[in-house]
Amino acid sequence: MMFKHRNGFYTYDAFVAAARSFNGFGTTGDVVTRKRELAAFFGETSHETTGGWDTAPGGRYAWGYYFVGEQNNPPAYCDAGWPCSPNKKFYGQGPIQLSHNYNYKQAGDHGAIRRDLINNPELVATDATISFKTAIWFWITPQGNKPSSHDVILGRWTPSDADRAAGRVPGYGAITNIINGGIIECGYGPHPSSGDRIGFYKGYCDILGINYGGNLNCRDQKPF
Repeated sequence: MMFKHRNGFYTYDAFVAAARSFNGFGTTGDVVTRKRELAAFFGETSHETTGGWDTAPGGRYAWGYYFVGEQNNPPAYCDAGWPCSPNKKFYGQGPIQLSHNYNYKQAGDHGAIRRDLINNPELVATDATISFKTAIWFWITPQGNKPSSHDVILGRWTPSDADRAAGRVPGYGAITNIINGGIIECGYGPHPSSGDRIGFYKGYCDILGINYGGNLNCRDQKPF
């Protein structure tokens, strides 16, 4: 079983409905490539939503998809230059823990979603299909100067000379760098959060019967 302690909010039907709204997600390439994209997506999102710890029943990697919303009274994440709504917060919600008003705005405007997430950010935590759609939107969409996680896992990203000089090479580690590299997980040696992401990913690869590929860690990569 992939998600032994999954929150009931996250349903298989919601995931499938969301996935079908994004052409190519989990359906591009040969069977191994398709499985690897799903393992990578679930590896990253399981870490984002984990409720596990080292001595947790079943082990720490049995607790992906446990939380829906960011814990510990998060801030509003209302950044200048993008719309906000009074008394609304844009903290992490859903599988990818979508955060910041600019991500809510762009995700809501996408043709597969088309919902006003600036005035209704709570939809990411109350409508499971929308929640998964925002995660897949983030996955397939290039973020600023970063490639999309989708292109990285499919092998369609060619690092520039600057990327290679910074240690940024294709592999699961580059996806972690895209999602949460910044000044947090990448480029500063071993980091427990990055290790947690790798642990989830390896577990899903094992379940799906595929190899892990190379360059799993971002510890030697400078952030994008």
